[in-house]
Amino acid sequence: YKGKEVCQNIKTKISRQQYSIIIQAAINGKIIIRENIPALRKDVTAKCYGGDVSRKHKLLEKQKKGKKRMKKIGKLAIKYDTFLSLLKI
Repeated sequence: YKGKEVCQNIKTKISRQQYSIIIQAAINGKIIIRENIPALRKDVTAKCYGGDVSRKHKLLEKQKKGKKRMKKIGKLAIKYDTFLSLLKI
């Protein structure tokens, strides 16, 4: 119960990033709760109006690969005030 409360509180305080963020609460190495913060998405298909559907799929797949790469090397940006409020939890 307490882990769920803390994870939800963290989820509301951290802003959305370019990639999805996973928040987990664990006890003795066993994960008991998990929360997801979804990624910000740019509408890459906005410039493709009408016509070929395969072009839209190609752009979405390209975006998916970029997000996957970004998640590997990306760093979470947290504001200082948010960090202090998380420590007070």
